[in-house]
Amino acid sequence: MKNPIILIALNVLTAYTDIFMARNTKPLAILLIGLIPFVAVNAANQDLIHVRLKDRLDRPDDGYCFDILGTGETLRVDLPLFVHNCKPFATPDSAIIFTTKHQLVFPAADVCVTAFGVNNTVLPGTSVLLRPCDERSAFYQAADLQKFDHEANGQLKLHGFDLCLAVGDESSSTYSPHDRWRVLSLETCSSAIPSHSVWEMVPL
Repeated sequence: MKNPIILIALNVLTAYTDIFMARNTKPLAILLIGLIPFVAVNAANQDLIHVRLKDRLDRPDDGYCFDILGTGETLRVDLPLFVHNCKPFATPDSAIIFTTKHQLVFPAADVCVTAFGVNNTVLPGTSVLLRPCDERSAFYQAADLQKFDHEANGQLKLHGFDLCLAVGDESSSTYSPHDRWRVLSLETCSSAIPSHSVWEMVPL
């Protein structure tokens, strides 16, 4: 699943992006611009996407995308998945592959979007985890909770359940005052507000 060239490029790009955002220096901006085409070409070959909320909510310029907390080598896959205002290019914490098995894979971390459940039951309001794809371990058969159907109405529905991925009503700043995040959870599809639960797959 992992492509070393893509991962190296994305890690370097993310690291310099963080520095550029903090210092706003011209040399770093030039380096960043030079790396973007390299990443974009390789990403296209891997069918990388951003999973973006169709309604931009309080982020009219960029919207909200699936995101892993952290960056580069410090991705916190042990913490729940959330949404963050979208980046303008592929990064290790946001680039996803939607596979033919209907799994949402973060290739940089080699993990799948996974519903939390007990004994193959999932309840409304449950958290969304990041677990090894097709994992089967004691007390947790993650493989059964990693398949999502992108419905005609745009909702992402957990296969076999009446539960859809939805963002929370509130947003807050991240480690940068310019960025925002929201909770991501699974809610009953029919009661999920469309503006908070309709998604689009954006090619990178």
